[in-house]
Amino acid sequence: MTWLWSLLLLGLGLGKGAWGKPPPDTGVPLSSRVHQQAPLSEAKHDDAHGDFQFDHEAFLGREAAREFDQLSPEESKARLGRIVDRMDRDGDADGWVSLDELRAWISHTQQRHIRDSVTAAWDTYDTDRDGRVGWGELRNITYGHYQPGEEFSDVEDAETYKKLLARDERRFRAADQDGDLQATREEFTAFLHPEEFPHMRDTVIAETLEDLDKNGDGYVQVEEYIADLYSPEAEGGEEPAWVQTERQQFRDFRDLNGDGHLDGHEVGHWVLPPAQDQPLVEANHLLQESDTDKDGRLSKQEILGNWNMFVGSQATNYGEDLTRHHDEL
Repeated sequence: MTWLWSLLLLGLGLGKGAWGKPPPDTGVPLSSRVHQQAPLSEAKHDDAHGDFQFDHEAFLGREAAREFDQLSPEESKARLGRIVDRMDRDGDADGWVSLDELRAWISHTQQRHIRDSVTAAWDTYDTDRDGRVGWGELRNITYGHYQPGEEFSDVEDAETYKKLLARDERRFRAADQDGDLQATREEFTAFLHPEEFPHMRDTVIAETLEDLDKNGDGYVQVEEYIADLYSPEAEGGEEPAWVQTERQQFRDFRDLNGDGHLDGHEVGHWVLPPAQDQPLVEANHLLQESDTDKDGRLSKQEILGNWNMFVGSQATNYGEDLTRHHDEL
């Protein structure tokens, strides 16, 4: 899941050009705040009966699965073989695919949408083409060019924009780990997708608190939590049952220490909940199903011998790795 604030900023820069300014309304739907791994598939995992639908839908998707079905078995095996070579080459290049290498490859494919989004934004923000995105470049593209002391003098709600600018600068500085105000591609990725980087966790929590903590006491009260999702003034009438359910969720699952509000730790547990290592789970699954000699690693022959499971699994990244040129992987 991509962090909505990052998408907001990216859309502003790409959509309005150098003079684009952020909208003052930064409210985010409650459900969009929670960064969770989506289930790999809604299908039943039933490999024992020869049903690989779970594996196909996990990373192929219906459309890509249909595209993959157009490949002959011979072509699929040949292209999968090249992927096996890449997995080993990216690891220790010992001629085998280990559990760690398989997990790393699956994780790599999971993150491709993030890398693609960064690539799409890079040329827009790296205006001087020096291979880095400076804070000044990002600020000017997103908020416009201003002389010092004249920031947002041409807009009505200047204070709101100043707060947004300060918030983005704080996030940029957190992502800029070497402190030179020049973001490498990795640092720029952390800026756009802070939920993916452990060192950005405090920034994500701080931004969430700022959005919800309307009375400024440093906590999220239950009414502030509900107000982010439901407005009685706008809706009118009796409070719906689902709102009562959300209040119960707050009491039972959000407010971990039962003190009636959420502190930073509880907000972090809510918006960045502990997640199962799905790439590791899938890697273990593929290893166990394909490791015919039970030596705890996979040979190219073992993988190709079970090719139908692999091309229906996360290892082929929605089927795209079997249709992309090998050099693009």
